[in-house]
Amino acid sequence: MALKDIDKAAADKGSGVKTLWQFVKFIFVSLLAMIVQFALLNLLKLIPQIRALYDQPFSWWVFVYTVAAGGLGYFIVSNTANIAAQIVAFFVNREKTFNSSANIAVTLPIYIIFTVALIVFSAWLNPTLKDLFVEKLDWNDGLAANAATMICSAVQFFLYFPVDKILFRKPKEEAPAEAAAE
Repeated sequence: MALKDIDKAAADKGSGVKTLWQFVKFIFVSLLAMIVQFALLNLLKLIPQIRALYDQPFSWWVFVYTVAAGGLGYFIVSNTANIAAQIVAFFVNREKTFNSSANIAVTLPIYIIFTVALIVFSAWLNPTLKDLFVEKLDWNDGLAANAATMICSAVQFFLYFPVDKILFRKPKEEAPAEAAAE
């Protein structure tokens, strides 16, 4: 059974079932975005120029990235990974999860503003948690970085679904050829 058939069957059962089905698809898209994020989180730090920045503390506004938290290198890596994951999630959720024809010129700027706010929050929370895990719980750097990223990803996951549901509420219209074939 094609994804479009399942979408139609869920929609035919009512808005509650349709929303539940969208949430299930949202989970899978979020897993895809998480794979992108974790791959970049663990690969970007292998670049020697970025790795060298792990020894430089970075403090600006609410962001405090100590050397123990990974310094400027970790700031760059964690936020680059987060941004890439959100770009993937935006387009896949718009197309597959919500089957939306919402105007990208309208929805993308709203999504970007929301994403920047969440990334700023995560950019503050992530090193705070990583420092806690490394300094207080004596975890190794890699485990602490991944655990902090998982927590931030979970917070973002539960905030993005309702926002995406509102942004992508305009469904795609059936193409004339598909309508005539039925």
